[in-house]
Amino acid sequence: MGTSLTPEFWERFTLLLFAAMGLTFALAAFFDELALRRINRRAHRPPTGPEQTPPRVRSTDHRTSVSC
Repeated sequence: MGTSLTPEFWERFTLLLFAAMGLTFALAAFFDELALRRINRRAHRPPTGPEQTPPRVRSTDHRTSVSC
């Protein structure tokens, strides 16, 4: 047997639907704002020079000779 959807059901459904939509939009706006702040903060940093890499030590002691 099927049940009929009462007006009370539709009222609650509408209320919960709009509450969920509002929460979704608010959270989306909040996280967008956080992302934009992070991007802007990185864009306004003073540029740093390239990092110096340590010089490589040329060591061929571990290689075996392949000459014939």
